[in-house]
Amino acid sequence: MKKNIITKSVGSIYRSIFLPVTKKVNAKVSASIPKTQLLEKHVKNAKLLPSRKEMLDLFPKNAVVAELGVDEGTFSEMIMNQTQPSKFHIVDFWGSKRYNQMKRQKVETKFASQLKDGSVQINLGLSTTVVHDFPDNYFDWIYIDTDHGYKVTHEELEAYKDKVKSGGIIAGHDYIIGNWDGVVRYGVIEAVHEFCLKYDWEIIYLTAELDNNPSFAIRRL
Repeated sequence: MKKNIITKSVGSIYRSIFLPVTKKVNAKVSASIPKTQLLEKHVKNAKLLPSRKEMLDLFPKNAVVAELGVDEGTFSEMIMNQTQPSKFHIVDFWGSKRYNQMKRQKVETKFASQLKDGSVQINLGLSTTVVHDFPDNYFDWIYIDTDHGYKVTHEELEAYKDKVKSGGIIAGHDYIIGNWDGVVRYGVIEAVHEFCLKYDWEIIYLTAELDNNPSFAIRRL
């Protein structure tokens, strides 16, 4: 009974104090994000896939690849196992409490042999800073999984568009409005749509996970 009372009290405080503030903040963020309507040409070749595992099966193999934002490297392992990149750039900062140096160490342990032979390279830093380390027309494809907000996603798309080869792919995670559990407003969808319209890119793949946020993949028309 006591536990139920405490739970109800916490829930009441959240609903009365924190939820209204969060809603106001998210409403303000949402209002600041540009909303862009795609044209039919931007989606006519789009294919819906069950998950990003199936999406990886359709990506170029033995390619030059980058993953921006790798956490502990779980998806990095999937990229390595399914696509066998000739060169795999792992880009992360690991500079926050949640994404910390212990996670970097886990990545280094997972890819110890590949780091030694040079097929995997860690590019330490923020994605929008590290981008200057790469020449234009370098990547066959990249995958973005960093901030998920509109501003950073917009900056990443702008920064990396010339780093992928002709016919190359820019893909990414969290193609959703926001994080329900964390009550955080994302901006990936809006940034991707704005980018496609501005630079004449098309959506080629979208994924439909329920247990893991959907992904997108785009390329030049």
